[in-house]
Amino acid sequence: MYRIKAIFSNVQLLKRIGITLALLFIFRITTWIPIPLIDTSSISEFISGNDFLAILNNFTGNALGRFSIMAMGISPYITASIVVQMLQMDIVPILKEWSEQGETGKQKLNKLTRILGLVLAFVQSLVLLLGLGVAGSEFLPDILSPSPILYIYMSLVVTAGAAFAMYIADLITRKGIGNGTSLLIVAGIITSLPSMITLLWGKYITNGNGGWDIVLFIAVILIYLAVLLGVTFLELAKRRIPIQYANRQAGQGKTNSDLPIKLNTAGVIPVIFASTILSIPLSISGMFGLNTSSSLGSWLDQIFNYQQPIGFVLYIGLIVVFTFFYSFLMLNPETVAGNLSKSNAYIPGVRPGLDTQNYIARLMFKITLLGTVYLVILAAMPIVTSIVFGFNSTESQAIVLGGTSLLIVVGVAIETTNQVETEANDQEYKGIF
Repeated sequence: MYRIKAIFSNVQLLKRIGITLALLFIFRITTWIPIPLIDTSSISEFISGNDFLAILNNFTGNALGRFSIMAMGISPYITASIVVQMLQMDIVPILKEWSEQGETGKQKLNKLTRILGLVLAFVQSLVLLLGLGVAGSEFLPDILSPSPILYIYMSLVVTAGAAFAMYIADLITRKGIGNGTSLLIVAGIITSLPSMITLLWGKYITNGNGGWDIVLFIAVILIYLAVLLGVTFLELAKRRIPIQYANRQAGQGKTNSDLPIKLNTAGVIPVIFASTILSIPLSISGMFGLNTSSSLGSWLDQIFNYQQPIGFVLYIGLIVVFTFFYSFLMLNPETVAGNLSKSNAYIPGVRPGLDTQNYIARLMFKITLLGTVYLVILAAMPIVTSIVFGFNSTESQAIVLGGTSLLIVVGVAIETTNQVETEANDQEYKGIF
């Protein structure tokens, strides 16, 4: 109650929340604006049969399925951010130098990320349109025929939509409550929740036989709520390493602190990477008209479809690899140990330097191992529950119990809540003097 009162008594924070809601509303309106000269009926059918595009469609709030000007949404910018972040790790020396130049280097990296995001938006939209053209040009009106100029025009429209999404996200970050990029993704995911409830109601209540179907409906809802609570609890779970500061006396600042390590340091990135890598071959084969009836299409489906046994094992293996890789990328033991030495800080009972680095590395491995198990279970839940409850392909895409979407929503909700509370408390403390 105190936190709610602090938020609503802060006029400046309320303005920021209002600006954020207005910008999200504008963004949602633009997802309904179609690309001129496009017939989206056949596109929706094509996307629903492609796992990778179905995931991307979920992140864009069905904007890709409607093939609106926001068909790519903020996804190219996120991909560019991940690529630039990974290239900073001694892969491209100039990017590593920029990352160490403070605010100036940060501005250079942000500019590079935006440019790369726009390039990716153009390339992705062009490849998708060309693939649809190979599969069949039904998405074009009868008065038009496929031509390079037409494809480039449509790709530029989608790229302009991605640029507008970046602009909205930046406004939310600067003028709103922050986390603009993440909030745009969450805004797209949340819009699928009403359709999920509607589909469940129609399946088990309206078209059900009563009795057992009602029990199944209640069971699905309870599982969803249980997974939601479990993900929230585990996303907040941290292992705190005690830190002591040498040569610091009372009155000169805190003499002790802690280093928090999240259970899920890597976040949702490993799941996105794994599903993306597996879905690329299936997307390419689908664009060229290969289906499971052909020998090559069936072979690709067995290996890269994570709803098949071989594909599922490969999917889990990729999640494990990417979780360890990205966790140690985000929290490098060598960097942490070096920062502690520079701050005259140490872990009680552990020598500074190499011993501290090895201690953090061992602890990171144990925590990441638990976090990997958590991510694997969460990623496998939609697949397992679809089989247990007998969902068809359309139902399994709409009724998601666990998975990437829920992890993103919970993570962003926690981060945004903490940021709002921090802003409210900061304004309250400023008002004392």
